[in-house]
Amino acid sequence: MDLFSFEDWMTIENVIELIEKYRSIGPLPGILLPFLEAFLPFLPLFLFVMANANAFGLGWGFLFSWIGASWGAYFVFLLIRRFGKARLFGPLRRNPKVQSLMAWVEKRGFGPLFLLLCFPFTPSAVVNIVAGLSGIGIYQYMLAVLTGKAVMIFIMSFIGYDVISLIRQPVRTGIALGAIVILWYIGKRIEVKLKQKQYDRG
Repeated sequence: MDLFSFEDWMTIENVIELIEKYRSIGPLPGILLPFLEAFLPFLPLFLFVMANANAFGLGWGFLFSWIGASWGAYFVFLLIRRFGKARLFGPLRRNPKVQSLMAWVEKRGFGPLFLLLCFPFTPSAVVNIVAGLSGIGIYQYMLAVLTGKAVMIFIMSFIGYDVISLIRQPVRTGIALGAIVILWYIGKRIEVKLKQKQYDRG
């Protein structure tokens, strides 16, 4: 299958059909597709999330997409953290823009990572790589991933499952926005406690 035929095949109907075909192995296809996107960022995450929402329902579809995307991001982070000092990554580490992003992530911690990961079209692969190369703590990083991905994937799932309700049911939209604010606030409070624990140990 060449690139053009792959792009033509990659539609929500075909992805749903693929998920249904392997439904006998449970939620694994719904988890595996977002997981793979973390390693192959050219894959359309939004399509996988919308397909999951339609194949499994809004709740389960969101959960499977969130698990897959979060675990994928975590594994990419661990790989970069483990092998980031290898010669292969030397030019990337010395890149002024990458160094600037690394310093920004280390200084700001949870907040900017959370916001970046909330937006559906943020290049999350770049975020994962920069975070892995930086000195940010793994708990801070995972906190940002789990909460930021939850917001992003919920928005994608909500739109993919029932886009009309965004307009016709403003209360539901307001609740979704409120949940985003609450997640951000909880994440900030947890980050403060993590930093305090690190300070106490030091």
